[in-house]
Amino acid sequence: MVLMFGALLRAPMTRLITPLSRGLLSMGITANMVTTTGAIGTIASSIYFFGTGKLFSGTIVITAFVLTDLLDGTMARLSESGASKWGALLDSSLDRICDAAVMGALLYWIMDRHPNLVPVLLVALISSGLVSYIKARAESLDITCNGGLAERTERLIILLVGTGLSGLGVSWALSLGIWTLAIAAVVTVLQRLQIVYKATR
Repeated sequence: MVLMFGALLRAPMTRLITPLSRGLLSMGITANMVTTTGAIGTIASSIYFFGTGKLFSGTIVITAFVLTDLLDGTMARLSESGASKWGALLDSSLDRICDAAVMGALLYWIMDRHPNLVPVLLVALISSGLVSYIKARAESLDITCNGGLAERTERLIILLVGTGLSGLGVSWALSLGIWTLAIAAVVTVLQRLQIVYKATR
């Protein structure tokens, strides 16, 4: 259900933020500015909130910054110059840094409090990075490698739902969220490897 929700959320959110994107462009604000601002906000709020165990407030703030990923993409499509290669590289690179910051800050907090979850979150962190790496490496070989069980949006939803509910006092939510994220990320790695394997046969 969560995995389907990520895909369903994207289209209505894009329609909602299109007027805002046009307004920001008319003010001279570029997609790259929004990308960088969103990344700095995500990294800083992850360290401050998740790193100190403020899971519910952290979930709210981090979600707000993460949503700028939809905003900058829409702005890039609407701008006169369109989406540039530099903008695409910047966006992709900062996404990886943000994902690492979110999970890394959470990892720091759970080390003493939930040590049994540390290996699982490490698997999720490494596998999430591999999902993106496999796609980038495949595209360098002229192989399209999209899809899979959990792309970035779905993975963030899984993790942030878990942290948010945990922050509200649902004791099992964090463990379930981290385990679900790890399994979904590993499955997605295997699916993308299969996509590339079939394309090279």
